[in-house]
Amino acid sequence: MIRQGVSLVLSAALTRATAGALRAKAPAGRERWERKNYAGRNVELYAGPASALAVAVGAGRVSPAAGVAVAVAGICGAYDDIAGADDARRGFRAHLRALRDGEVTSGAVKLFGISAAGLVAGAFLKERPLDRLLAGVVIAGAAHFVNLVDVRPGRAAASVLALGAPGLFRAGAGAGAGIAAAAMGAAAAVLPDDLGERAMIGDTGAHALGAALGAAVVAGNGRVGLVAHAAAVVAAAVYGDKVSEMVRVLGGT
Repeated sequence: MIRQGVSLVLSAALTRATAGALRAKAPAGRERWERKNYAGRNVELYAGPASALAVAVGAGRVSPAAGVAVAVAGICGAYDDIAGADDARRGFRAHLRALRDGEVTSGAVKLFGISAAGLVAGAFLKERPLDRLLAGVVIAGAAHFVNLVDVRPGRAAASVLALGAPGLFRAGAGAGAGIAAAAMGAAAAVLPDDLGERAMIGDTGAHALGAALGAAVVAGNGRVGLVAHAAAVVAAAVYGDKVSEMVRVLGGT
């Protein structure tokens, strides 16, 4: 538990420090780092790349493969935050339909980029071919799930804390516990500003945090656990609109 605690604190500290540095410099101008949230309030976007960097570093300290997958998920999310900011299409089906019609959307780039990163990480984290495939599904699916619930302030970060806790405290979790700690530290660091509607993590943070959760599951589970988690994230993807709507209802709107 001491190692997990250190990882959690370091991840939280790096998140806060990076967000502060970005806020001070505001690369490309402060307007680039502001966006209106669901209620029309101006919020800052520094928390997204800050949490993505911190959790990628934290996961990478435990498993380089996991760190790379988290970093790629964050980069793909950042691309969608920038290139897809004005794209009203949501969900896999919409982006796949656009791809079928010859349009490569930022959502499609994100889908295939994170899926590929998950499969590559799975190849390093697991030995058997089926386990590697399941690992890729879990990592990519977890990244997508956290983004699905990021429809109201604090929901994504709170989900990471809730879903990461079992892996953090489970005896014998090993590398999975360390990766979960990194994800939870970053999530805890951004949660107050997210809940206070001063910041949002966007696709950048949501996908990175979710990929870290998935990598923690992969590192800490065998075949049975992988199958169960893969089934859960696939179901969440299939019923993505309903998952997001449920979170909105729970949010009181």
